[in-house]
Amino acid sequence: MPTPILAVLCALPAILAAILALRLHLLRRATDDLRRDMEAWLRMGDTNALLSTSSGERCVRRLASSLNVQLRQLRAERHKLHSGNLELRDAVTNASHDLRTPLTAILGYIDLLEREPLTPNAQRYIAILRERAGRMKALTEELFRYTTTGAEGEELQLEPINLNAAVEEALAAAYSELNARGIAPEVHLPEAPVTRRLNPAALSRILGNILTNAAKYSDGDLQIALDESGELSFSNAAAMLDELQTGRLFDRFYTVESARESTGLGLSIARILTERMGGTIGAEYADGRLTVRVRFGE
Repeated sequence: MPTPILAVLCALPAILAAILALRLHLLRRATDDLRRDMEAWLRMGDTNALLSTSSGERCVRRLASSLNVQLRQLRAERHKLHSGNLELRDAVTNASHDLRTPLTAILGYIDLLEREPLTPNAQRYIAILRERAGRMKALTEELFRYTTTGAEGEELQLEPINLNAAVEEALAAAYSELNARGIAPEVHLPEAPVTRRLNPAALSRILGNILTNAAKYSDGDLQIALDESGELSFSNAAAMLDELQTGRLFDRFYTVESARESTGLGLSIARILTERMGGTIGAEYADGRLTVRVRFGE
């Protein structure tokens, strides 16, 4: 066999290996491009853009086409979900708004009835009516606040806030509620002020809701600590809770048996407001203690 043919045959595996390596490199680069485009699409959210590829490989083009089909379906589902959320929010907002006037009138007439001569039984019935009507009014108010809190597209105006002072103000506002349950908070604040850019009203609502939650579930104690990193912790003994229940405390309308009077929206609202200001919030349960942590970054 002539030597040139032998040389070609010997070199053929190396040539094929080089071609395969090149094709593999191009395939890898094309799939990396698709991955980056996919991640960008998911970050952008509502967009008409689709994936494209300059690769000549049929398998890559089929993959891009298949992904685009899924992206179109995902976009359609997003639109349906968004529309459904808007409709639900509007319905709840309108319902809670419409209930305010009759509930206010009911409570007003209860006030008038209490001024009239009443038998002991009538007084007891009136007290039950007031308690139930008051609970319903609180629920409608909380529903209204929840729907307005979760409204998309509404920017919160941020300004420098001293977290040390904000905690002290929140405790002063919650004094009556905590004192009624025999809770004397143990507070640890750093000497140096911890300042973050936050919305004052939203922060007040977050801290108030967390303290109300502590009052509901505490066995009689409450420890509050703020560190220089901007993390706030609220810890209390809570024998009626467990890890499973703690994991659901931020779910809408979730309450445990020991907190039947709660609307189940307080911590859910706190989470929405915290995340809208770039913070994080969560709860953990260990050794019979519930700890809620809120962190606001620099």
